[in-house]
Amino acid sequence: MNSFKQQCIELRRRDFTLPEIVKATGRPKTSVHFHIRNLPLSENKLRAISASNAERARAIARKRRGLSTRLFKKFTDWDPKLVCLVSHLIFDGEIKRDGCAYNNRNVILLDRVEHCMKKIYLLEPKRYLNRLTGVARLSYFNVSLGEYMRGKAIQLLREIATLPRHLKREFLIAFFDDEGCIDYRPDRNHRRIRGYQKKIPILQTVQKLLSDFDIESRIQLPNEVVIAHKANLLKFQREINFSPGVRINGDRPNSVWKQHLEKREILRRAIESYKPVGSNGVHRS
Repeated sequence: MNSFKQQCIELRRRDFTLPEIVKATGRPKTSVHFHIRNLPLSENKLRAISASNAERARAIARKRRGLSTRLFKKFTDWDPKLVCLVSHLIFDGEIKRDGCAYNNRNVILLDRVEHCMKKIYLLEPKRYLNRLTGVARLSYFNVSLGEYMRGKAIQLLREIATLPRHLKREFLIAFFDDEGCIDYRPDRNHRRIRGYQKKIPILQTVQKLLSDFDIESRIQLPNEVVIAHKANLLKFQREINFSPGVRINGDRPNSVWKQHLEKREILRRAIESYKPVGSNGVHRS
C-alpha cells in the first residue's frame, strides 16, 4: 500500500481531522481527503468538535458584545439631555433588539435627538428619508445600546413622577413636541391641546405630571390626553409650550391651516382669541 495513503488512514483511525492530517503530513488538503473520504470521525470526536465550535462562537460573541458595550457610556443619574433623549425614543422613536431609532419630519427634533445621543454614543447614526411622507429616520445599530436603552426607558417611566421639576418639564416637552397638537378651530369654538399615545399608563403619567404644574387635563379614550380652557392653556404656554421650530404638516389633506405653522404660534393665536369679559361672545374659561 502507498505509504502516504497508509499514513493518512492510520491518522484518521486515530481520530485526526482533515486539517490535522494535512498539518502532520505536509500534503495538500485535496490529496489527504481522497484517502480518508470514506473514513468518518468517531462520535466522541464529532461531539468534541461541535463543543469547540460552540465555545469559539460564544467567545466571538462576547468579544463583539464587549466592543459594542464600550462604544457607549452608561449613566446612573438623570439630567435634562438624558431625559430628553430617552423620552423622544419612547414617543416617536423605537428601542429594538438591534439598537435605537427616531422618526420625525421636524429637523429641529431630529437635531435635538442626535445632539442628546452624542452625550452617551459618539458614532454617527444611519440616516434615511421617506421621500413620499417627508419623515426622516435616525438609526443607531448597536445591540448592547438597544438593550441598555430599553432598560432606561422602563426606568424613566417608573421614576419620572419623582424626579425634579425641571426634568418633568423635559419629559412633557418631548411628549407634546412628538405627540401633541393644538386643536384651534374658531368656527367651532375649539381651543384645546391634544397629546396622542396608545399606551394608557403613559397618558396617565403625562396627566399626573401636568397636574404638578397646576395644569388640568383629562384622558379621552381611546388614546389622548386633552388640555382645555384658557387658564390651562396659559399655564401650558408658560410652563411647557411647544418648542420653537416645531411645525404642523400643512400638506396633510385634513390640515386646517394649509401651511407649516409652528405649533406654539397656533397656541398663541388660540389664547389671544379669547375675548375679554364683558364683550360679545365672551369666553370666561
